[in-house]
Amino acid sequence: MSDAEEEYEDQTVEVEEEPEPEQQEEEEEQAEEDGGEQQEYQEEERPKPKPMVPQLAPPKIPEGERVDFDDIHRKRMEKDLLELHTLIDVHFEQRKKDEEELIALKERIERRRAERAEIQRVRAEKEKDRQNRIAEERHRKEEEEAKRKADDDAKKKKVLSGMGANFGGFLAKAESRKGKRLTGREIKKRTLADRRQPLATDTLREDGLKQRAQEMWNWIYQLESEKFDFMECMKHQKYEQKRPRQRKGWRSLEVNPGNSKKENHRTDDRGEKNEVAVGIKHFFSVLL
Repeated sequence: MSDAEEEYEDQTVEVEEEPEPEQQEEEEEQAEEDGGEQQEYQEEERPKPKPMVPQLAPPKIPEGERVDFDDIHRKRMEKDLLELHTLIDVHFEQRKKDEEELIALKERIERRRAERAEIQRVRAEKEKDRQNRIAEERHRKEEEEAKRKADDDAKKKKVLSGMGANFGGFLAKAESRKGKRLTGREIKKRTLADRRQPLATDTLREDGLKQRAQEMWNWIYQLESEKFDFMECMKHQKYEQKRPRQRKGWRSLEVNPGNSKKENHRTDDRGEKNEVAVGIKHFFSVLL
């Protein structure tokens, strides 16, 4: 080979060896892209920090130099450790606040419990005083009522003693007339005298007196009702007795006008006697 050919080959070798820096730059760019993708993927997987955690800028990868993944990992660990310390501090601060609120709540509950106990004690004392006043008032009223009843009983006994003397004279007169026929009024008085019983209210209290008064009122109400029914029955019977007499009187007047007055007088007497007999019978049926 000639010298010219050797120089030409050397130039071609140098030309062929020149692309090596470009290949190295491409490899560095590829490594930077791979490192950036890996860094973005790791950042997407980690949760976003809270606003209270300070944001740290990611480390910048210098261009044209070799990537130090250990340094990146160390910085990331420092960042995570800083976030963890921040979260721990926040947790303990919140826990301290919660404990303070819990202590304040317990104190407030105890204070309210003491106030409620005091209110209940005062209320119980007032209720006790009220019950004592009511008992004293009731006792005073009972004493006044007993005194008033004693005065009323004394007055009643005095009146009844006077009435008893008069009634005894009446009974003596009635006994003296035993041979005579008793009238309806005398029979009624004797029957009522036999049926009357003393009230015996000396030993009765307020409830017993009220019950006795209610019984007497019911008995009077029953007697008045029976009296009203009896009067209505007598009116009806009188009307039913007058109708046939009137018809008979009209017929006798048509047949014998001269004897009509005598017949009417006789029928009236018989009707009155029948009415008296029916009234007495009904009265004794009610009483007995």
